[in-house]
Amino acid sequence: MDNPAAASDLLASILALSDFHPRLPAQRRLYEAAKEAIHKQQLTAGAKLPSSRDLAKNLAVARNTVIAAYEQLMAEGFVTGARGSGTYVAHLPQLGHGAASAPAVAQQVAPAVAPLSQRGARVGAAAAGPRFEIEPFAPGDADFSSFPIKLWQSLQNRVWREMHSELLDYSDNGGYLPLRQAITAYLRLSRSVKVNVEQVIITAGTQQSLNLCAHLLADVGETVWVEDPGYWAAQRVFQAADLAVHPVPIDKDGLAPRDSDLETRPRLMYVTPSHQYPTGAVMSLARRLQLLDIAARQQAWVLEDDYDSEFRYTGRPLASLQGLDNENRVVYIGTFSKVLYPGIKVGYMVLPPVLVEAFRSAQYDLHRPGQLMVQAALAEFISEGHFASHLRKIRQTYGARREALKRTLEKHLGSKTSITISSEESGLHLVVELPDHVDDVALSKLAAESGIRVNALSTYYLSPPVRRGLLVGYAYVTLEKISYYGKLLASIIESAER
Repeated sequence: MDNPAAASDLLASILALSDFHPRLPAQRRLYEAAKEAIHKQQLTAGAKLPSSRDLAKNLAVARNTVIAAYEQLMAEGFVTGARGSGTYVAHLPQLGHGAASAPAVAQQVAPAVAPLSQRGARVGAAAAGPRFEIEPFAPGDADFSSFPIKLWQSLQNRVWREMHSELLDYSDNGGYLPLRQAITAYLRLSRSVKVNVEQVIITAGTQQSLNLCAHLLADVGETVWVEDPGYWAAQRVFQAADLAVHPVPIDKDGLAPRDSDLETRPRLMYVTPSHQYPTGAVMSLARRLQLLDIAARQQAWVLEDDYDSEFRYTGRPLASLQGLDNENRVVYIGTFSKVLYPGIKVGYMVLPPVLVEAFRSAQYDLHRPGQLMVQAALAEFISEGHFASHLRKIRQTYGARREALKRTLEKHLGSKTSITISSEESGLHLVVELPDHVDDVALSKLAAESGIRVNALSTYYLSPPVRRGLLVGYAYVTLEKISYYGKLLASIIESAER
């Protein structure tokens, strides 16, 4: 195609597609449209593009929008030209030298060797996220409406106005000091964590925290205990670090190690004691003391993931496992992604003193931590009392949703003595436990066909599953929809019982 008018019509037709990057700014959409046309060789090497004035008129956009898109394409080498001489599609070797010499569809050539390492093949083979991650109970509802966005914007704007240049740099000391101080005060009061500010390191979330622990505290091939059933994403981190992942069963009192488990000589033990994921079990005091004793005798490190302790709807949050530790064997891990919004990507670790310097150095060398402006806004959000207010509000909201969901399911399933609905007064989901003969995977697929996303409990096991059930989230479904979708889910469950 060497007709500028035809090129203009082609770009207009691409931009008219409703699903073509609808949320991007106009200049970025135009850039993406031109780049796609060049990649597909709808715009071939040497083709002249319309002038910025003509294209702007044809697309009904500002001329500066077209100029900005052209400049970006030129900077990246997709087009060539100069002011007054026109803009042309560049000759890109990988695309050939025009339509005549390049095939319409590039041939896929299989690599001579496997593209992934053995580690990569293990981790990449299971697309765990879409299958196992907790999804909204009702279709399409991602309810972050309770987060105070305008207040958050105001705090961020204040941080930018004050403009401390050091906040634009990497963080080499474990994170923004006022945020670490705020976290220290919060954990001492609400979670009974034994901590001083030097022990707190800010991370990019729980996954990064676990990744650092896996690489700094265990060598390749050493054993890490994980709960079974348990959190799939933690398992992936340990597998990616080439650790031997060993499942330990869960019962009503939490992690239940057997004599055979002790023979594996674990280096790491990953647990969610305050609200086991996914069963909701709370680790009893006897089990907590047993676990700490095993860790001390085995010289192992306990990784305590306290992912949703804020969501306890009756009484005070349970004390942390770390608060019972007298041997400094526990790494306490927390996150703000559950209580604020997932994309904030701010988490933290409380490290035993002996580990602090090594973790700070490794985090800086491996991850080049930053986002200090976000950390500064979050520090003010906490110190000014907004965090506590926000927690109170969402506890009330999620508590009401939990009660409504539980009432609805009990109303329609209460006569089914073979079905149990979890009664824990905490967390962000309920577990509907099913008889052994029910295929919970098939049932979750059946629910999906009705627009309800629930997860099969059996898929969280590494060993052969011993329990069947459905995880039903209530955090992201409005109170008004719970009754309808709860009744629909109950009818689907009943159909599997017949």
